[in-house]
Amino acid sequence: MCFGYDGDAALSESLERKGASRRGLLRGAVAGAAGAAVVGAGSPALAAHPGKGRGNGHGRKREVPTDLISIQLYTLRDAMKTGESVRRQLDQLAKFGYERVERAGLYPDAGIDTAAKLKAEFDARGIWASSSHDGISSNAAALNKKLDDAQTFRQKYIVVPYLNSNNKSDWQKWAAQMNTEAAAARRRGLRYGYHNHAHEFTIEFADGTTPWEVLMSELDPKLVHLEVDLYWAYTAGVNLGVSDPLAFANQVIRTSPLKVRQYHVKDRHGADAAVLYKQQPGDMADLGLGVIDFRAIFKKHQVEEYIVENDTPDFSPAATANTGFRYLEGLEF
Repeated sequence: MCFGYDGDAALSESLERKGASRRGLLRGAVAGAAGAAVVGAGSPALAAHPGKGRGNGHGRKREVPTDLISIQLYTLRDAMKTGESVRRQLDQLAKFGYERVERAGLYPDAGIDTAAKLKAEFDARGIWASSSHDGISSNAAALNKKLDDAQTFRQKYIVVPYLNSNNKSDWQKWAAQMNTEAAAARRRGLRYGYHNHAHEFTIEFADGTTPWEVLMSELDPKLVHLEVDLYWAYTAGVNLGVSDPLAFANQVIRTSPLKVRQYHVKDRHGADAAVLYKQQPGDMADLGLGVIDFRAIFKKHQVEEYIVENDTPDFSPAATANTGFRYLEGLEF
């Protein structure tokens, strides 16, 4: 078994550096994507969840089933610092309509330092932690602990959220380790996935290949699936200078040899962002306030889970969460 990469440390570093790395990736963005029209201008509504959504059906139109809408809890990290604030945010999520979440660690500073304690908080509100972001493991004990926690939550998915290197050999090593970990996860009844950023498409090795090509050729499609982050897939198209970043994102999904089971649904601010929302063009946006045509993506490929995320909420974490749920439950495609 190939261990030695400190996945937890890499994940922690990626979270701390998220804002700076995001802006670095956006340098040189093409004007065509940045100048696209802003959808849904105005502040997000904060109405309470009115009840179950309509789900798929209703003639020729399809909709995102509300029980497949999730949220990456990293979105709410700044509002979940104490035991009281963690519980308050979970209460809000339940009120908005969320039945599932994707974990991004525990909350030891809030006294919620075990999987059992956090699961009890979820259970009390009718919320299922169906997925988690967990770095690849540094040793066999760390892998077993990661899988033990996932089973405590009765998760369906476990997802590697971030890897980065300019060396092809690192990506080959990581692909081999993910295959090994995915096999162990499968024996525990868990699906094992990988979550993309933009650099997998833009780093070019000496032989002309990219990390994405390495992953797509060396990850076992029988064991590993994709959690496609739609913001980052679109942004990769922008950074590569393609004429249609939306088509690029759709191509990523359509041509992948790995099954795309989950989406991170994260919008991207357009040219009017600085005026309307005091955000920079190209920054992450609350759903419906940016330029990504999710309808066109969902029409071509539906998934098992639609996960709301915004690393830098436009107004407040709660507003991002509520806006995301409202947007997805009302989207027809």
